[in-house]
Amino acid sequence: MKNIFSKPILVVISVVLLAVGCGTNRKNDGVRLTVISTIFPGYDFSRALTKDIAGIDLKMLLKPGGESHSYEPSPQDIIDIENADVFIYVGGESDAWVDDLLTGIDAKKLRTVKLMDLVSVKEEELTSGMQDEERKEGKDEEPSEIEYDEHVWTSPVNAMKIVNGINDVLVEIDPENAESYRKNADEYIKELKSLDENFKKITSEGNRKKLIFGDRFPFRYFADEYGLVYDAAFPGCSTETEASAKTIATLIDEVKQEKIPVVFYIEFSNQKIADTIKEASNTQTRLFHSTHNISKADWEKGVTYIDLMKANAEVLKEAVR
Repeated sequence: MKNIFSKPILVVISVVLLAVGCGTNRKNDGVRLTVISTIFPGYDFSRALTKDIAGIDLKMLLKPGGESHSYEPSPQDIIDIENADVFIYVGGESDAWVDDLLTGIDAKKLRTVKLMDLVSVKEEELTSGMQDEERKEGKDEEPSEIEYDEHVWTSPVNAMKIVNGINDVLVEIDPENAESYRKNADEYIKELKSLDENFKKITSEGNRKKLIFGDRFPFRYFADEYGLVYDAAFPGCSTETEASAKTIATLIDEVKQEKIPVVFYIEFSNQKIADTIKEASNTQTRLFHSTHNISKADWEKGVTYIDLMKANAEVLKEAVR
């Protein structure tokens, strides 16, 4: 994946840091802790951990419905991060701006949680059908450096590790509420274990192991956790949206040859590739949600990571039957 972090944003960060560098970390009345996450999983995990604890101000930088791979922080975002107590981010190339920010701000009390540091990371993988920005058709060059899949939360097992990592920080900086944080963590881990057990049951009872995505594939950790194999139009962090004729033909052939019943697409997709495969192979299309971000409508409904993963479990049953 190409680094989307632009020079103008570096300038914005520098200007904002000059403006706020001499300020103090002020809280609004009644706010005990401010927790900021760049994306939905960190926000939603924190929401579960801080349930029923007064004075917690939770924020998500990425707007509902926004594309995470092209997110750039606003001046207000930068100020909010400096004034936060806990800042949760993924890491990897799409969060390159975070490193520049953290080296420049004067926030002695800010605790950071980097999701990719809480689990064993895996290299992003190119399968036979995938099209990649770094390797165009007709060329055999390998990407110049290793790229790691950033979507670590897509495995419920990893989600448990992430939840425990966030909780450790909350307990440390707010010991007065330590018992409540631990209680909430225990309850939430039970829900994640239930998800994990359900996915294990679905995949063990299924008749096939292969998934086809007419889209990006941000589910490396999920697939590896449950012994699934896959092919897709693009790797998980690709910014491409238009697949080549060769890529589409390869995926259509796989669906036909292996009688794949479901072709998946991900949230906020235009579904064009999945629909093309569907029309050519007489199969069905279904949404498989990466939980990277949610729509404005789902945000207003209070949809959670657990809700989205339960919906994934239902469509997975169709795919492996």
